[in-house]
Amino acid sequence: MNPLDMFRKKFEIYRKVLDESGEKKAWDALFDGYPERQRKNMGAFIEKHNTLAEAFTEAVAIYKQIGMEMQVVDISNNNMDAVLEIQRVCPALQFNLHKDFGFEKPCRVICEMDLAATNQAFADMNMKGSILCAQAEGSCVCMFKYERPKK
Repeated sequence: MNPLDMFRKKFEIYRKVLDESGEKKAWDALFDGYPERQRKNMGAFIEKHNTLAEAFTEAVAIYKQIGMEMQVVDISNNNMDAVLEIQRVCPALQFNLHKDFGFEKPCRVICEMDLAATNQAFADMNMKGSILCAQAEGSCVCMFKYERPKK
């Protein structure tokens, strides 16, 4: 599926369920199975490499295929394996897909859900992700931090 179509489908489903059944049901509808898919997709990179920086760097090419321009910075420190994922381009924001479905920003449906799925998918590694800044909030980039205790 084309990445823009994938994002569009997420917004469409979220809007439909939100209007019919509310926020929690909309979140649950999209979140169902997401941590498992995230574990399968990102797990292949994470388990193959010793550091998150190595794993995320290998994933750059995949992100590029879905229209994202990603940079990875190793910020490992204080016995933590840590990485910044910097996104210069957000396809959902760039093409205003969220506005087509009446959302002010794409972050809840795309990035917040992705991080929640990642946190759940890799809870056994004590990996935690967070959003540090977002273009939708006026920042020049979207930046995410992922960290876990060093092995």
